Amino acid sequence: MPIRKNVGRRERIVRIVAGMIMMLCGIVGLQAMPLGIFVAAVGGVTMLTGIIRYCPACAIGGKQTCDS
Repeated sequence: MPIRKNVGRRERIVRIVAGMIMMLCGIVGLQAMPLGIFVAAVGGVTMLTGIIRYCPACAIGGKQTCDS
């Protein structure tokens, strides 16, 4: 069963940029302490949802910003 895309173009760009910033802040800003690693991991998941254009939480909630 193929995954149906539910993240639109603008939201995709925002998720990728925000994920990169969160990863950078978690690793560099928080010096890779446990909280920093957690922030970096959340940023990685955020960036991944932007790259694959699918968000499971949005699918459960019924939110779809994609045109198709």
